[in-house]
Amino acid sequence: MSVETRTRFDVIPLSKHIGAEIHGLDLREKPDEETIRAIYRAWLDHLVIVFPDQSLSQEDLIRVTGYFGELGELSRPAKYFPKGYSRLLPGIMLISNIRENGEPIGALPDGEMMFHHDMIHADVPSKATLLYSVEIPSTGGNTLFASGYAAYDTLDPALRGRLEGREAMHHYNYGSTQRGDSRGTAAFAECRHPVFRTHEDSGRKAVYVNRLMTVGIVDMPAQESEPLLSAVFEHSEKRDFVYEHVWRVGDLLLWDNRCSSHGAHRFSRERAPADAAHHRQGHCAAVLSLPSPNRAARRAGHASAVFNTANNFSASSSVFHTCGVTRIAWPRTET
Repeated sequence: MSVETRTRFDVIPLSKHIGAEIHGLDLREKPDEETIRAIYRAWLDHLVIVFPDQSLSQEDLIRVTGYFGELGELSRPAKYFPKGYSRLLPGIMLISNIRENGEPIGALPDGEMMFHHDMIHADVPSKATLLYSVEIPSTGGNTLFASGYAAYDTLDPALRGRLEGREAMHHYNYGSTQRGDSRGTAAFAECRHPVFRTHEDSGRKAVYVNRLMTVGIVDMPAQESEPLLSAVFEHSEKRDFVYEHVWRVGDLLLWDNRCSSHGAHRFSRERAPADAAHHRQGHCAAVLSLPSPNRAARRAGHASAVFNTANNFSASSSVFHTCGVTRIAWPRTET
């Protein structure tokens, strides 16, 4: 039986536009409903919140995910799961650079990852993602979070006018970290969404395209859309709009995919197989967004290619990270 506890906590902003750290909560204990509402409000206000010094089981992380919405399912087809996924509860994703017999045990094992929104390539994108740090490298692997609100509010009016009311197409081969790389699986998903998304809770608009997954503007020639998107990407990733998180073991991060994007600094794998100081592990879970109005009608004409296995789309890290409306991460179960 879980016992609800009434807890006071402190919220410490981490940058001007995005990010805050929450102190005074032990998430192994279930907060009362008033505290959960206050955490949710802090998340909406700061887009990314950090819960440091946590010690969570997989069950704890699934429970915490439920404070923010419905637990999402993993979108990657099961035949493409890394071997470490077998040690996790359903809905959990393992991010790791550890290799066993030469094979990565988790997703996104090494290197830099371009800015992206989790599950933007799905018909029902992720509302939020939770990632729990289990093991970290001695250097590298910081995660960058960019405010889509700040990017939209300060976007050049002429550029914004060209894209207001338009939709973009997004495509992703699972496991890819750079646009056009060969690291992704044959399985992929693609879908279309508004270039500027109105947040369901706040009512504010945010940039909702990204460098990794956005491949074009619907009903606009590539020679016209590519320079427009490039300009939006450059603007959205400005340092002024970004919070850079340096991971610590026990960090639990929650980010809002509706109004923020994220990427990862390079992590070298040169010494990782032999040197535990360079190992990284994290577990993720996701919260599902509600389908947007008219989504079913849109899908009829532009079907999402989720779980296709033909990699025939012509358009051309991170410590821990995941996809889904709310995703969480937790320690590996030793066997």
